[in-house]
Amino acid sequence: MPDLVALDLPGGRGFVDALRAVWDTGDAVAPLDPRLPAPAKRAMVDALRPTCIVGSDGELTRLPGGVPVEDGDAVVVATSGSTGTPKGVVLTLDAVTAGARATSSRLGIDPSHHAWLACLPMAHVGGLSVVLRALLTGTPLVARPGFDAAEVARLAAAAEVTHVSLVATALRRIDPSPFAAILLGGAAPPGDLPPNVVATYGMTETGSGVVYDGRPLDGVEVAVGTGRPGEGAAGEVLVRAPMLLRCYRDGTDPRVPGPDGKGGWLPTGDGGRVEDDGGLVVHGRLAEVVVTGGEKVWPVPVEQLLATLPSVAEVAVWKRPDPEWGERVVAWAVPADPAAPPVLEELRQLCAAILSPWAAPKELVLVDALPRTASGKVRRTDLH
Repeated sequence: MPDLVALDLPGGRGFVDALRAVWDTGDAVAPLDPRLPAPAKRAMVDALRPTCIVGSDGELTRLPGGVPVEDGDAVVVATSGSTGTPKGVVLTLDAVTAGARATSSRLGIDPSHHAWLACLPMAHVGGLSVVLRALLTGTPLVARPGFDAAEVARLAAAAEVTHVSLVATALRRIDPSPFAAILLGGAAPPGDLPPNVVATYGMTETGSGVVYDGRPLDGVEVAVGTGRPGEGAAGEVLVRAPMLLRCYRDGTDPRVPGPDGKGGWLPTGDGGRVEDDGGLVVHGRLAEVVVTGGEKVWPVPVEQLLATLPSVAEVAVWKRPDPEWGERVVAWAVPADPAAPPVLEELRQLCAAILSPWAAPKELVLVDALPRTASGKVRRTDLH
């Protein structure tokens, strides 16, 4: 059976060459994050169970207790771990090829005129998928070990790259205009995106983004669970597509029957709705909805609105227990100017005027920074 080879390498050309070499032998790749401290890296290896590892010296070492993959498996990627212990997601070559082709088709990628820039962590699907789609479609690729705003700007200005995938934090640090298209993922997008920025929706289990600006890619189906037996959880976004994982590393398959009575639907854990025209609107994580006085408040719309205030540099919305309301909406904000921070009343007035009275935060916490995962998602459970 094919080996699963962990790559404990920084992003860049060396990583790409190592991935090619593993694929050439018919084996699968499990990217590790070389930035992790030793205990966290050991935990990741335990979760992914690779049979071999390639370290910074380029040498391949066999590991005891590793578990081979099946024929046709291409990559095993760890989930971001924003809600718990990371799990290994097994993606086949057919799945990642389907994702590469659908993305390239939607963006109108022409390998003779376009080039991808890979500058996000390769251990996460958002960064790895750039490399995979470039290799699988024969599109030129420039790979860098990490995001450097000056280097990204230089490459774009010199027309060495035309397409890139970023998270919101990185997007804020560059001029996006030289790019033909920027895929934005990792977290809910900010408002008023430039016209060449595409907000993507997806996850490790979907092999990266499968919905672009609310429109599913070709071959991707979306639905919302009804809560009835065999039809997915009520209000939960379901996805069915050829890009989906084969299983988790422990062999479990998370796919379930959907509202059409047929199987193959992935429960995403997100709440949302499907519009009459087939567009997808995602409200946020079902586990993150705040129920205050019997009313549901989704953090993402509140965050997007509060981020428009000039006094707010970054903001995250979460909840705290409330003896009267059950839960209360709380905003954690990074001031744009520490000498003139936002005040609770301006946040409350804006939310009450635009969203609803119950969406208005009842508490404001000023912080120097927000806790985030490597892919840019806010770790709400770390907000205290």
